[in-house]
Formats: sequence, C-alpha cells, structure tokens
Amino acid sequence: MRPDQIQPEMYEEQLQEKQANLAELMATLSLPEIEVYASEPSHYRMRAEFRIWHDGDDLYYAMFDSADPRTPIRTDQFLAASRLINELMPKLIDAVRDVPVLRYKLFQVDFLTTTTGEALISLLYHKPIDEEWNTAAHLLDAAFPACHFIGRSRKKKQILTRDFVMETLTVHGEKFHYQQVENSFTQPNAGISEKMLEWALDVTKNASGDLLEMYCGNGNFSIPLARRFERVVATEISKVSVNSAQLNIAINGMQNVQVVKMASEDVSAALNGDVELPKTLIQAGVNELSPSVVLVDPPRAGLDDATVELVRKIDSILYISCNPETLKSNLEALSSTHDVIRYAMFDQFPYTHHVETAVYLTRK
Repeated sequence: MRPDQIQPEMYEEQLQEKQANLAELMATLSLPEIEVYASEPSHYRMRAEFRIWHDGDDLYYAMFDSADPRTPIRTDQFLAASRLINELMPKLIDAVRDVPVLRYKLFQVDFLTTTTGEALISLLYHKPIDEEWNTAAHLLDAAFPACHFIGRSRKKKQILTRDFVMETLTVHGEKFHYQQVENSFTQPNAGISEKMLEWALDVTKNASGDLLEMYCGNGNFSIPLARRFERVVATEISKVSVNSAQLNIAINGMQNVQVVKMASEDVSAALNGDVELPKTLIQAGVNELSPSVVLVDPPRAGLDDATVELVRKIDSILYISCNPETLKSNLEALSSTHDVIRYAMFDQFPYTHHVETAVYLTRK
C-alpha cells in the first residue's frame, strides 16, 4: 500500500466498494443481511514496517509500489500507522542518523505499538551485530521511554530489554490484557479487533457448554469467550503464540482455558477418529469436552477437508476469515448441515482489497 492511497476523505467510498465486491462474491450463498464494521479512517494500524533508504548523508523511511518495486517512495509520515508510530518515526531517524554503528547497513525498521502507549522497535541490519552496536543501542533505548529495542542481523536477535509489548483491549467495557511478541501474529487494527471480539461475544450470548477453538494465536478470542463457556480447549501450531496464550490466560485470570500446541490438521485427524488421540489432547481434557461451539480463525487457505468434517459435527460454528474466497468454498461445503444466521464484514485493512469476514452458523 502506497502512502498516497490512504485518503480519509475517501474512506466511506472505499468501504462501500468493498461491501459491493463481497456481496458479488457471496451472491450464490444464502446469507443474512451483512453487518458492516468500519475502521477509523486513519491511524488504525498498530504495527508497520519500513525500509530505510540511504541517500548520501541523508536516510529516510521508504515504501515501494508493487508495480515499481525498485523506486523508493519517501515516507516521513504514514497516515495508516498509529499516532505513536508517526511520533516515533522522525525521532528515531534523528537519533540514528549521526551514530555510525546504528546507521551503517540499517535496512529496515519495524514498529509494534499498543493502545496504551508502548512501542517495540526492531532494527534490521545487513551486518553482524556486535558489542559496539549493543552499547550504542542501549543508549538509544534509554532515550526512548516506553520503547523496547531489538536488533536483528543474519538470524541473530539481540534483545535489549524485552521482545514484547503488553496490549489492552476494551470489550463491552471490560479490559483484557495481551502479550504481543515481536514477529508473531497479532491483529494489526486494534479498534477493529475490539469490534470483532464484541461481535463474537454477541453471537454466542445464548451459547453454553464447552468451546473448541482452532488457530487460537495468543488467545485473542479465547480469553473473552471463556466467560461464555464452562471450558475452552484451544489449539495453535506456533510455539511463540502458545506461550503468549498461556501467559495471557494467567494474566487475565482465566481458569477454564487450556491451550494445546498442535496443527489443526492433526487435531482434526484425532477428533475425527482417524488416528489415536494424542496425550496432549487427553491432558487438556478433549476426551471429556462437549463443545457446543467451535471457533475457527484459519489462515488464508481456509479450512482443510478434515477440519470441515470436524466442525460440521458441532452444533454451532464461529468462523473468522481473512479470505472471503476460501470462506465461500468452506460455506458451500458446510451448507448441507448448517445455516449462516449472522454475517459480518470488518474493515481490518482500509484502502486495500483485504477484508475480514465473520459468520456464525447453527445446525439445520
């Protein structure tokens, strides 16, 4: 996304275009009226990545157009990024410009910020990170309160203080706290994330019993939804995300959530009876779980066939999708057993073609 594509005055028009495109794609399905959740038109992204362009004595943030990937677009400010990122951008450039060991071979800067004012800044280099860099970086870190710095070079990761931030999301007036680790998946649009969590709580307000969740990440949905259910068993393949989820469960005082590190395909094979139930699932109490709802938030590829077969056995399905095309395919497969009773679009990524979609299905 080029900086000049972010035009807040055109936000409503681009939102309507997205809705129209989604309606055209889903036209062959029997869906209820769509619920549309708009983003803030600017300063909505809590994370951003920029290349660093060196031009003689000058250096600046740069972005690139996919149609012309060799020509840098100078990006002194980025309207999509959080206000904190925009505040930090010029300060960081000024701080490293005259420090050779910090400036030399610096090729990228990644920002991760929170609604509560924390920032994690990763400096990426085409050179080894040594003790001289470490000394200069600690001085840099001291000059930026509430910021945490990381250096990366050729698979080496140098953590100065810590490699995570703590985010707080407010959902129906209640605050939930999340560790967000550098380079791990987190929802980039905090405002939309809060709306998605509120929607998930709303559609499951009459649910009871247990919840099975797949692709749980750092527990973003698991933790608020734990209030709705007697027990939650959630699965995730990323070790970093599993560790964060377990920490977040403890921080938020949830006693009824278990997280298992396992790929969705393996979970489906086990719960479909194709393989013996693994010890980790038994220890999490899956063999005693009676899920009334299954929550899936898959990657862009959507649900594999085995997972489709698994979720169709459960009365209610809460499906969060980052790819409407694979969602459509999965809904066609599920249409013989379930009906969609709620349907929502969340504008997670304004000014791009990407859209987050959610459906709630119940057994026919």
